[in-house]
Amino acid sequence: MTLNIQFITMLSMVLGGFYLGVAYETYRHFTPYWKHRPFFVYFLETSFWLSQTGLLFFLLYKVNAGELRLYIFFACLLGFSIYQVVAAPIYRKILDYIIRMTVMILRMFHAILIRPLIWLFSFSLSILRFIGRVVQGMFSIVLIPMKGLGQFVYRLLPVKIIRKIKGVYSTIENIYNRAKAFIFKGGE
Repeated sequence: MTLNIQFITMLSMVLGGFYLGVAYETYRHFTPYWKHRPFFVYFLETSFWLSQTGLLFFLLYKVNAGELRLYIFFACLLGFSIYQVVAAPIYRKILDYIIRMTVMILRMFHAILIRPLIWLFSFSLSILRFIGRVVQGMFSIVLIPMKGLGQFVYRLLPVKIIRKIKGVYSTIENIYNRAKAFIFKGGE
């Protein structure tokens, strides 16, 4: 490995350690939300460290073809330490600000877009229910006179036709009752 590649490797591992500090700080900021779920905590811890290790080794592979030396670990530790001493307090404030702004934007999005859509849907549903009641009332208004007219016509018909109509009606009623029993009782 040439001196130039060693210098680039050192610099990239210091930056990788700094990145690791930022990533770890961000991860730790969200851990209180899932600390009461042990399986989830183990899964996330394992996933976090495996992904960060894989990312650092990928960076190392891109810089110096994956040669691993002791000073690389020290360079990574140096970058992490620089982050902790210099940038951690500033990054925490920035992270809190970003999270507050994101929450505020999401709340505004919910207030501006989601709530009106929910209100519009419930308003439309209530209008449809009202229209259904009106239509049902109109049918009642129309059917009551028709029922009386039907009874009047029924009384005027001769007995032979009445028996024929009753037979058709009872056949339709029997088919309806069998179909209803089949559907609701499971085909017994």
